Amino acid sequence: MAIESFNPYTGRTVRRFRAFSWTKTERILSQAHKAFGEWRTTAFAHRATLMRRAAELLRERQDELARLMAIEMGKPVVDGRAEVVKCALTCDYYAEHAEHFLADEEIKTEAQHSFISHEPIGVVLAVMPWNFPFWQVVRFAAPALMAGNVGLLKHASNVPQCALALEQIFHDAGFPPATFRTLLIGSDLVSKLIEDDRVKAVTLTGSEPAGAQVAATAGREIKKTVLELGGSDAFIVLADADVELAAKTAAQARMINAGQSCIAAKRFIVEKPVAKEFVAKMKAHLLAFQTGDPLDEATQYGPLARPDLADELTQQVADSVKQGAKVELFGGQSKPGTALFRPVMLTHVKPGQRAYEEEFFGPVAIILEAKDADDAIRLANDSRFGLGGSIWTHDVKRGEQLARRVEAGAVFVNSMVKSSPEMPFGGVKKSGYGRELSHLGIREFVNQKSVWVAKETKPEAQKKVE
Repeated sequence: MAIESFNPYTGRTVRRFRAFSWTKTERILSQAHKAFGEWRTTAFAHRATLMRRAAELLRERQDELARLMAIEMGKPVVDGRAEVVKCALTCDYYAEHAEHFLADEEIKTEAQHSFISHEPIGVVLAVMPWNFPFWQVVRFAAPALMAGNVGLLKHASNVPQCALALEQIFHDAGFPPATFRTLLIGSDLVSKLIEDDRVKAVTLTGSEPAGAQVAATAGREIKKTVLELGGSDAFIVLADADVELAAKTAAQARMINAGQSCIAAKRFIVEKPVAKEFVAKMKAHLLAFQTGDPLDEATQYGPLARPDLADELTQQVADSVKQGAKVELFGGQSKPGTALFRPVMLTHVKPGQRAYEEEFFGPVAIILEAKDADDAIRLANDSRFGLGGSIWTHDVKRGEQLARRVEAGAVFVNSMVKSSPEMPFGGVKKSGYGRELSHLGIREFVNQKSVWVAKETKPEAQKKVE
């Protein structure tokens, strides 16, 4: 089996890699398992030194890494550099805070001393997607390594050079090579890895079917999983909102990574009094986005990561129109089999249409009209997904109250949804479970052990008891 690095903008294969055999994969797993025994005993200060060095290398190599992303999955270099810098910030964040996050927690009981310790568990397998090829991995790897675990990365098969580049950064930073390795393998070996006793947990960011399959295998083996799956985030605009600001932000939120983001705003739920104005303004902002070669500094969005993704998105739009949706902004593919997909806006979206029921993983904005705030919340929650959402209103207190009613892992008031190392990230419903980032993320893959030390008993008292 070959793993290909394919440039979606030029349509050419850049490089081919031979997939690892199970023999090679098992050898790397064995080395990682052995390395964990020593790595878990290292001091936090030592781990932090290496993690800060990794952050420095990320910043030093940001141009090179941004170019890799542009070539392998079409991300504009401007966005690629921003992604790498965000990775560096996260490495620094866990270098600074990991020891505090994992410090013993004193618990008051009848014992002389009782506390909760947070201890590493071993080899963690990460199954990662292509859309943020460095960020998705670092937000797992930085806390995992700082916690004393070791990581094996099974990255998406279309970003092998990104995967190997990140492995090299950790190695060049001084991490023992076996503590973080990239596995150039197909999905056929993932279940075999999960079933191996040396793999203690799995984290996956990806599609709903992939998450279900990994969870099923891990469940049979009684292993911890964290799943960050799809999203169809609601972007709620109330009648008292700053419509111009909301529309401008809405266009940006929809076009993140050419719309290929789990937390990109996808469903725009607008109160009726401002719906017409909002649609007109958002349309104008979408039309202003510049596409082109991802290696060009002026490009704001590039092609989708693969032509088949654009083909599928085209079919979703066509089916939705047949089911009654109206096209407000015409874009899409220039011709079938190409990866470039220009923004599309759909209105008159109703239950039963693909646009209402499914996640559209690309630059398609779905407009839903709400009668009032309660109706907007109802529409937002009428989805099997629950990753993120945002609410736009002049009344911030009301926005906070409404945010509590949205069924999602994160809700932003008067801001687009984003991830940051300080705040936990993850979803509910079909968007997955578990949390990444913050103090919650680093505690997902540790043994939260209760330790109880009995009160000292005098010898005389012991004799009386006997």
